Order: sequence, then C-alpha cells, then structure tokens
Amino acid sequence: MIDRELLDLLVCPESQTRLRLADPSLVERLNRAIAAGEVRNRVGRPVDEPLEGGLVREDGTLLYPIRDGIPSLLADEAIEIGKAEWPVASG
Repeated sequence: MIDRELLDLLVCPESQTRLRLADPSLVERLNRAIAAGEVRNRVGRPVDEPLEGGLVREDGTLLYPIRDGIPSLLADEAIEIGKAEWPVASG
C-alpha cells in the first residue's frame, strides 16, 4: 500500500511524531462505523467514504485516512480514535 521508505519519512503534521500503518481490523471496524454514519473527522464533518487504510499517530490517538493509495495528512481530516475503543496498529 505505502512504500516502507515513504512511511519512514511521514510524521504527524501536528506533533511531528512517527506514523504507522493501521491494523486491518481497525480499518474494518472504522469502515463499519462509517457505513453506519457514526464517524466524524476532527472538525466534526461526517466521514462518508470508506477507508482503504490509515496511518496512526505514535500515541494512538489519531488516524490519518488513506484513500486511493494516498494518505491525507491534513489535521482536519484526521479521525480521533480512542485507545480503549479501537485496536491501534500493527508493526
């Protein structure tokens, strides 16, 4: 999905911390919640398109969506994820 070398260069635009690929189970659960109309981005807009994947901030609090193979690193488009609510990431 994302080249490993590119992933090693990407950081959160807010905190400048590392990002990692979201666990597929997290993406699946978010996509189910998106289909049910239960997911909003950080500025409160409904997320209505399914995710291809995501990049999770090192602290596990935000997911930056990946669509059409392209990560969106805009802070407003990030999805807040609670550590207890979602499995955070793999690898």
